Amino acid sequence: MRIGVAATAPFGADVLERLAARHDVAFVLTRPDAPAGRGRKVAPPAAKAAAERLGLRVLQPERPEVEAADAIVVAAYGLLIPESLLDRALWLNVHPSLLPRWRGAAPVERSIMAGDRDTGVTIHRTVKELDAGPVAAQAAFRVEDDDDAGAVFARAAELAADLLEGVLDRDEPTFEPQPDEGVTYADKITAADRELDLSDPEQAVRVVRALSPHIGARTQLDGRDVTVWRARVEDGRFVPLEVQPAGKRRMAYDEFRRGLR
Repeated sequence: MRIGVAATAPFGADVLERLAARHDVAFVLTRPDAPAGRGRKVAPPAAKAAAERLGLRVLQPERPEVEAADAIVVAAYGLLIPESLLDRALWLNVHPSLLPRWRGAAPVERSIMAGDRDTGVTIHRTVKELDAGPVAAQAAFRVEDDDDAGAVFARAAELAADLLEGVLDRDEPTFEPQPDEGVTYADKITAADRELDLSDPEQAVRVVRALSPHIGARTQLDGRDVTVWRARVEDGRFVPLEVQPAGKRRMAYDEFRRGLR
């Protein structure tokens, strides 16, 4: 089977590396290089960097274009696939949630913020409607109390590779429609989502976990603006563990307090 992979973000890069270890990947479709980081220097997407390490061909059109393929796996690509392309191959989307819960841009982050005890991975046919395609495979795993988004993404990528193995090895994958009930949407993370409400310590810690290690939650501590990367609740209080003052590196909260003195 001739397989392509459409991926951009780190989760997609992780899925790509795991998939390439099991299958021959003919090409990787990713987004163009773009400014990133504090310096806004032009940098390649995570999936391109992974593809180049693996010696895979990379396509970076402004709008999705692909070569002939039997199946194309989509994992955190970030652009809508035109219907004209969907008709030319089997497009399989890797979505890190138990669809139909958390369709959309930020399923891992929203599930942690909501306090979901379980999440998972769904492999479904890519269709015009957002994350609404029929399901080829799905499996769940537990979200542990101290799991941040990084841990959940890593577990989801590993599970995705296992699920794809079963789907891609079939001559004709079978699909089941998603149920109509239970649909929720995982909207993109906004600046407002990053602001912590310290009057609700339990929820504040969930937000910290949801936005670590890739986005970061924000608040004021000891009169300073900081990004909070790790925190816990102790005796009903919000206790920061790792913070990053504006313009500084990440550090333990105790080190941050010593610097204030």
